[in-house]
Amino acid sequence: MTRLLPILLGLCLTALAACSTGGLGRSDGVYAPGIAGESDIDGLLVGHRLMAAGQYELALDAYTRAAGQQGLNVDTLSALGSANLMLGRLGQAEALLRRAVALDPDFPPAWNNLGVVLTEMGRYGEAAEVFRRAYATDSGNSDQIRDNLRLALAKLEDPGYSDTNENEQFQLVRRGEGDYLLLTAL
Repeated sequence: MTRLLPILLGLCLTALAACSTGGLGRSDGVYAPGIAGESDIDGLLVGHRLMAAGQYELALDAYTRAAGQQGLNVDTLSALGSANLMLGRLGQAEALLRRAVALDPDFPPAWNNLGVVLTEMGRYGEAAEVFRRAYATDSGNSDQIRDNLRLALAKLEDPGYSDTNENEQFQLVRRGEGDYLLLTAL
């Protein structure tokens, strides 16, 4: 029995050592093989995916982390503003989007999303001007911005416009792939 004790102790230590390195010589861990550290995860990309999934509060958290990593640049400010808009925090959304367009006046998504905020606030004249700016900055390449401008002008001319055209929706625009629809009862 005393001869088996060192052998059993050695086997136990070998088994414990294998567990601590992720198992039999692997050093990438059991739970996250091949995944980089948290600092390598793009908070903007995560936030965009959460926005597309309708998880606006979680998207706001991801955008806030991205702002902490990248700083408050036009992308993070615009993303934070868009998430606040979808959460109904219009004052915060407006302030963030105004900072984004001040930082980069040639960024069409921030102008467009500011126009959506102003429309939600009932400031149709200013919204129409902001959509014009977004459309001009984009050189007329975005159908979404053009449609938003058209809707804002119609709303400006006839405040009851939405009563007859409930299928029309203002659309959020972001840099990169994908669209966000702002569901509204305009």
